[in-house]
Amino acid sequence: MNVNKVILVGRLTRDPELRTTTGGKTVASVSIATNSFWTDASGQKQKNTEFHNIVLFGRSAEICGQYLTKGQEAFFEGRLQTRTYTGKDGIERRTTEVVAENMQLGSRPQGSGGQEGGYSGGGNSFSAPKQQASAPVQRQSAPVQKPPVQDDNIPTINLDEEQEDVRIEDVPF
Repeated sequence: MNVNKVILVGRLTRDPELRTTTGGKTVASVSIATNSFWTDASGQKQKNTEFHNIVLFGRSAEICGQYLTKGQEAFFEGRLQTRTYTGKDGIERRTTEVVAENMQLGSRPQGSGGQEGGYSGGGNSFSAPKQQASAPVQRQSAPVQKPPVQDDNIPTINLDEEQEDVRIEDVPF
């Protein structure tokens, strides 16, 4: 039995980059950081940060470009894929990235003007169709404009507010 599965939850290190393949399919590239903390043998607290490159296709890429911003938390589920490309200097290189098949949006970065708690996709995850081989990608000459996000229409649950009872009518999904 073979398994190639990756689950990552972290914060975006930059805004998503959107491109379009020669076939007209939307592709998004994002990078996230994940942290791990531990106490070493001498009692000192240690921290390690890993950076991960993630690629999304189709509708998931469009949603990613529309709603995700630098510093926002997000959940990605997918598979590892290694590809070879030739750099601008003519040297052939290899890179391993996560091809995301599911995504959930998390809380927005503090100070972004958004609501605390952010948008979690209403409990839904967005699935990208599985890709067998990467299609040639054509970069857009102008950056893709993100439509303004109206936080009034995004359902959120604030778990920080203490309430006596949670009513099922208050749950947005």
